[in-house]
Amino acid sequence: MEGLGFELKQEASLGTLTSDVVKSSAIEGENLNPQEVRSSIARRLGIDIAGTTSVNQDVEGVVEMMLDATQQFTEPLTEERLFDWHAALFPTGRSGTHRITVGGWRSAESGPMQVVSGPIGREKVHFAAPDAKRLAHEMTEFLAWFDKEEGVDPVLRAGIAHLWFVTIHPFEDGNGRIARAITDKALARADGIPYRFYSLSSQIESERKDYYDQLEKQQRGTPEITDWLEWFLDCLGRAIASAENTLSVVLFKAQLWEKINRHPVNERQRLIINRMLKDGFKGYMNTSKYAKLAKCSTDTALRDIQYLKSRGIFIQNPGGGRSTSYRLPDTISE
Repeated sequence: MEGLGFELKQEASLGTLTSDVVKSSAIEGENLNPQEVRSSIARRLGIDIAGTTSVNQDVEGVVEMMLDATQQFTEPLTEERLFDWHAALFPTGRSGTHRITVGGWRSAESGPMQVVSGPIGREKVHFAAPDAKRLAHEMTEFLAWFDKEEGVDPVLRAGIAHLWFVTIHPFEDGNGRIARAITDKALARADGIPYRFYSLSSQIESERKDYYDQLEKQQRGTPEITDWLEWFLDCLGRAIASAENTLSVVLFKAQLWEKINRHPVNERQRLIINRMLKDGFKGYMNTSKYAKLAKCSTDTALRDIQYLKSRGIFIQNPGGGRSTSYRLPDTISE
């Protein structure tokens, strides 16, 4: 990814962050609109995308938390920062219809805290968290450890932080999403860049049963965490491997422009190619559509198209006459 230009890096990171936010919420059974998430992230990062989508405050909150974790990865993780994340996740002060403590540790009045999964009425309890009276001490220890610069490999630190935070379970709700944001923050530190090119949350969501099984096994076992770390690292490895598929579109654009720029095209042709590469472009290109988009005559459009076809940048679809149309190639040849 280092070989890509700034705009393509941003686009790749936008797709990964969108998946991260959507899938992290899906693990908890909350289904967010991907277009709203994408629109919110793009606006906050200053990325121009086609069309505008209104975004509800629940989406804005989780996006705000995730971007703060990954874009400000060098900043310390503090109690105040965690409280801000929690408040962003629950802007109405409620989880569903229930009022909860927002921007503060859970209290004894909220009762015992359990990690559960499954539908209402058939929940499975994976473990019970520490008593509320222990939270201030436990979180002080955790936060002091997290920002130490020595002693632990940064990728192992991400796995330990995830398990440690969900074990403490300091909030009444939102602990899973915040744990994954903390993990992404630790991984961004390990990578040393704010760009996200792989999504651990997406991989965890696809392995959700194993994820909860591993947490349950760890919580019911001993303080030995090697098995958890082995699973975490394997899951991270699969997340990085699967990134090849999610980044394929962006990598295709980079390869296409590398080919085009060996013999640069004119501004009209560049405009049309960019339009065809954008999300939301429908159908194929033809002479009349080209002329309309490029604001030129049909004769000029036809000449441009024939040139792009001769270079293998446009591929003519089956059919001819008035229905003649063109598409971009599926793969890039030398």
